[in-house]
Amino acid sequence: MRPSILIVDDEEGIRQSLTSVLRDEGFQTDAVESGEACLESLTRKQWDVLLLDIWLPGMDGLQVLEKVRGLASSPVVIMISGHGTIETAVRATKLGAFDFIEKPLSAEKTLLTLKHALEHRSLISENLKLREELDGRQRIIGESVPMKALRQQLALAAPTTGRVLIYGESGSGKELVAHALHRMSQRADKPFVEVNCAAIPEELIESELFGHLKGSFTGALDDKVGKFEQADGGTLFLDEVGDMSLRTQSKVLRVIEEQRFTPVGSGNNLTVDVRVIAATNKHLEEEIQNGNFREDLFFRLNVIPFYVPALRERTEDIPAIVAHFLEEFANSYGRRPKHLSDSALDTLAKHRWPGNVRELKNLIERMVIMVPGEKIERRHLPPALQQDRPRPQATSAAPGTPSRASSGFATLQEARTAYERDYILRKLEENQRNVSRTAEVLGLERSHLYRKMKSLGISTGE
Repeated sequence: MRPSILIVDDEEGIRQSLTSVLRDEGFQTDAVESGEACLESLTRKQWDVLLLDIWLPGMDGLQVLEKVRGLASSPVVIMISGHGTIETAVRATKLGAFDFIEKPLSAEKTLLTLKHALEHRSLISENLKLREELDGRQRIIGESVPMKALRQQLALAAPTTGRVLIYGESGSGKELVAHALHRMSQRADKPFVEVNCAAIPEELIESELFGHLKGSFTGALDDKVGKFEQADGGTLFLDEVGDMSLRTQSKVLRVIEEQRFTPVGSGNNLTVDVRVIAATNKHLEEEIQNGNFREDLFFRLNVIPFYVPALRERTEDIPAIVAHFLEEFANSYGRRPKHLSDSALDTLAKHRWPGNVRELKNLIERMVIMVPGEKIERRHLPPALQQDRPRPQATSAAPGTPSRASSGFATLQEARTAYERDYILRKLEENQRNVSRTAEVLGLERSHLYRKMKSLGISTGE
């Protein structure tokens, strides 16, 4: 489709000459003589570029520009003027004008400016498309009770600046929750910077977080901007924060408290405004008891705790998650859409998913690539999934009697786990789901019972 240009100028000679030149160059062009006529044209048609004169009868060009920038899908605006000043050009730029060219207009300069403007518009469109695709891939999928509760928490916590600590098993979707918190916050248009604390060597983590100056240590060949500085004004996501060394923890604690830090090899403090979101698959209270995690840092991070349920705690969401990944990978690999048979879906629902959503995602990607037809049957699934035993289910058996779910287990440990799960579920029911009261009845610390429930795959809403 040919690029479309709308010319707005009160001089008929300029309208005619620009129209002639642009049409010869293959542009779709129209011309109007006033700001009011320009705004009316924009209600009827979406234009790619606006060549807008500053001095117009009635509404002037800057007033038109201000209104144009408020449109949902506005064109790129190039201001033109016969007697412009630096002050006018600066004001036009602040209002969102792409460029400013002076009369008498040079055809060569006008065409070059238009070329750059169209490239700019193309980049904006591409970025918007990529962001929409990314948002689609980062959607939190599921209508189970735990996921509805998680969305409610997100809606309450995201608009604030409160620090968040996200708990959950590996692959359960902690990173998606962090992205959602940022996307729904008032910092959404600012950077979202991720740091995987488990993937960075101990000797490099401080440089990664705080940056360094050239020559500050062996291998520091250039200055480096740290993650805290990169995230200034936005959000810093510390993934697997439980794997951070005690030395680094103390420095992160100071930055969180004071919002300032010193790059490695520098004597100057830098001040930042960063919201910190952390995530872990470890029990940090146990890590504190074992001397591996600072208690004061834990309390700073754990202002708003989030728990991301394991996939086995929300198996009713599996069909929706599968459908999402099937569509995503079919589009990525240019394949025709596929779907799973009922027996295949039933098999997936019975699997315990130790790798959680990440494991399911990898499986669906493999199926999209390797299954030739449009229907994925149970026989197409890996043998290990086809041989899965049903997951242990809660029963109301009395204490001291074997649970129905424990029959058929291969080891004593499996049977003991099933019994413990049944017993705790029954005690929770007897105490109206009150965890503190249940812990007292069982003779456990409340935090110990929470950890036991997590290890057994019991959610507080179950």
